[in-house]
Amino acid sequence: MPQILTFGEILYRLQSENESIFEAGSNRLKIFPGGSEANVAVGLAQMGEQVQYCSAFPDNVFANDLKNTLKNLEVDCSKSIISGDRIGSYLLLSANGLSSGEVVYDRKYSSFSLLKLENLDFDKLFDDVNWLHWSALTPALSLGMAELMEQVLNEANKRNITISVDLNYRNKLWKYGKSPLEIMPKLVQYCDVIMGNIWAANNMLGSPVEAGLTRNTEKDKYFDCSQKSSDYIFNHFPKAKHIANTFRFMDHSKHNLFFGTYHSHSENTISDTYETQEVIDRIGSGDAFMAGLIHALINNMSAQEIVNFATAAGYQKLFVEGDFGNGKAI
Repeated sequence: MPQILTFGEILYRLQSENESIFEAGSNRLKIFPGGSEANVAVGLAQMGEQVQYCSAFPDNVFANDLKNTLKNLEVDCSKSIISGDRIGSYLLLSANGLSSGEVVYDRKYSSFSLLKLENLDFDKLFDDVNWLHWSALTPALSLGMAELMEQVLNEANKRNITISVDLNYRNKLWKYGKSPLEIMPKLVQYCDVIMGNIWAANNMLGSPVEAGLTRNTEKDKYFDCSQKSSDYIFNHFPKAKHIANTFRFMDHSKHNLFFGTYHSHSENTISDTYETQEVIDRIGSGDAFMAGLIHALINNMSAQEIVNFATAAGYQKLFVEGDFGNGKAI
């Protein structure tokens, strides 16, 4: 049975219970498995999809525990590569992923970041696969990873595999002298499904976005901006068939306002607005939205059902601790 393959770096997250990890008497950390593509894989598996995950793992007990965690969540890790010496991580200095909280990445020289073309067997990688998902986090690591990602995408395209991308933008990762706008367009040209937000699309693809948009901007205005962004992407990336955007705003650490849009060549739709004052963990909510989007498209939902399902899945993740969601949509 053809399956979904997600390709990207496995990570672990260290989370401080205080603003300072060295605060006297309370210097404790929580640890969670994660990584955008792993998060999407778990979400899809929990939605009942057959999903594989390919990353690079060193040969040690910790790496094996991470793989076993994914396997226990019904994610097939058999195509992952054993190489290198370490798994990348990030330290989150906030209680639940508030975007203003400090994030410190420790991903240099990780097993995944050192992958080379000779590490990949494309016949094995794409065996029994009809959908490939990746994210902008991979080409953000280095020029070498951007070039490797292009080779992976080109090979998947030759095999007529549907390709989806999440335009995750992390300015702390793009540090090797190239801007996202110099790298991402040639990679996104291979993609059938593009998900992100209007600001990430502007940074990475050059699509238009108005200045002065705020948390208080009317929802109808954001819908219009999303349509203009998607029109640009459809015109400049002919392979694109589906575009989705999230709109997420927070007033404080426990607050989140969340809605989404979906665009095809013939339809433009927007979800209901969800709002909560009880956020548990906002990390991974975009990945849960992505998993919901893929699931909805694979199951041939209508345009309105697609955006409703994806948005509900993303919102539901706000109430699940850790990077992985539970695959539910409210």
